[in-house]
Amino acid sequence: MDDGFHQIWVYLSATPLLGLTVTLVAYQAGMWVYTRAGLHPLLNPVLIAVVLLVGLLMATGTAYRTYFDGAQFVHFMLGPATVALAVPLYRQFQKVRRSFVLILVAILSGSATAVLSAIGVAWALGASRETLLSLAPKSVTAPIAMGIAEATGGVPSLTAVLVILTGIMGAVLGTWTLNALRITDWRARGLAMGTASHGIGTARALQVNDVAGAFASLAMGLNGLATAVLLPLILGLIF
Repeated sequence: MDDGFHQIWVYLSATPLLGLTVTLVAYQAGMWVYTRAGLHPLLNPVLIAVVLLVGLLMATGTAYRTYFDGAQFVHFMLGPATVALAVPLYRQFQKVRRSFVLILVAILSGSATAVLSAIGVAWALGASRETLLSLAPKSVTAPIAMGIAEATGGVPSLTAVLVILTGIMGAVLGTWTLNALRITDWRARGLAMGTASHGIGTARALQVNDVAGAFASLAMGLNGLATAVLLPLILGLIF
């Protein structure tokens, strides 16, 4: 029985659509649990999908490269999905225009805080220089963060993992944290989510409120630019 299943899996794993199929099924399963639980942040669908996929790859002994060869269409769609975030931003354009100077100050402050807090905590815990450089751009969307890590001497693959973990943690804990701090302005909440936890946090903000989602998408994009510019300067002062 086990040998037969193994042979079937070996055959299926060689087909290019398997990775795409299991990714979509895992995310749909995560969404099903998420909606049944009333959109409870601890049951974030991305987190559930990651756990399911990692468990499947480990159980079947499938190499990540083999999986990614089939799932790379989802990776390709990240670009159009990011561009689509301009739609809610356009709908809230007047609110953004009125607060643009304050938005820039908030994002620059948030970008510097994200970098310095990450480096400071990791340094206090005895992390290596390479780990610190990999951790520094953790609050930026993955393609930008990996490019920054590679340029500054970090490990891009480690940075990618840290970026995903940061996004999931922001989506899970962000709403509770903002509620505890009694921040009720949806613009401020959106900026915080987008700056601290990039695309995954932005997706969560869009589920909660349209204004928060629009400001989160703006913060995600501007934070990527701000971090790419500020991080080399900050690292030059520290190291």
